[in-house]
Amino acid sequence: NRRADAPKERCSPSYKHALCRRRSTGTVTSRAMKLDFSVLDAPVRASDVLEAECTREINSDIHAQNFVLPQVDNYDEFQREVVDYVKPNHGTTTLGFIFEGGVIIAVDSRASQGPYISSQTVKKVIEINPYLLGTMAGGAADCQFWQRNLGIQCRLHELTNGKRISVSGASKLLSNTLYGYRGQGLSMGTMVAGWDLNGPGLYYVDSDGSRLKGKRFSVGSGSLFAYGILDQGYKWDLSVDEACELGKRAIYHATFRDAYSGGTISVYHVNEKGWTKMSGTDVGELHYDYYPADPKPEPAAAAAAAPDAGATAMET
Repeated sequence: NRRADAPKERCSPSYKHALCRRRSTGTVTSRAMKLDFSVLDAPVRASDVLEAECTREINSDIHAQNFVLPQVDNYDEFQREVVDYVKPNHGTTTLGFIFEGGVIIAVDSRASQGPYISSQTVKKVIEINPYLLGTMAGGAADCQFWQRNLGIQCRLHELTNGKRISVSGASKLLSNTLYGYRGQGLSMGTMVAGWDLNGPGLYYVDSDGSRLKGKRFSVGSGSLFAYGILDQGYKWDLSVDEACELGKRAIYHATFRDAYSGGTISVYHVNEKGWTKMSGTDVGELHYDYYPADPKPEPAAAAAAAPDAGATAMET
């Protein structure tokens, strides 16, 4: 119902066609309003972006493109042979012995990679619990991982049974674990020492699953030198100070003769009250304690001795 005097709207043919089509169907639509709903989206964090990229990289075939298997006839045999080329030799010196006052553990702190000294500050005593100690010899990663795993097993045993695990039981747990990985490339020669209801205990466990009980052990590339001092000075009725000095001296002589041993000598004592670290001494300082340099004569004393020597020569 347009008014007769209303101005006529000028519309394009396409607009007129669309308007007629809407009128014929009986519906008239209004122009849609554009709203910004981006404020309702969750914020994008940098960690989410990084996680998405890593996931996409893992699921893609990028690894297959970058890491091509060696072109050999027998891949399994190649894997067994290449271990000897990529796994360097290890060197260390650790010892432990039982005496009247408990157990003494002494270790050095040098880590080597073939002919190179990789570290002088390796902690080669793993504190399993307040009454148990483990030593490291062989592959540092293997010893650290599996002895910390032993600490978990010992704690679970304590929670399950309501009492502390024995030294024999702890060494058996480690032996069973390593036996399951025998032939898989582990390199371990460890000692498990501690105190339980039966008194002091000392066990040797290696990566083949072997387990030996004894009163004196030395493990590592410098063990033969340490055995020489240990066998000579060992007595059952040693005092605690004498036992600590014997362990420290044995490790020192091993570091003096073995190039793969050195750093700092750590000595631990285990008794019915638990373990205690007795000392940590640099081998460079111990050298001058055991082999002090010859004192040089003072100039005044040398000058006084010279006329006496001349007079003696004239008399002669």
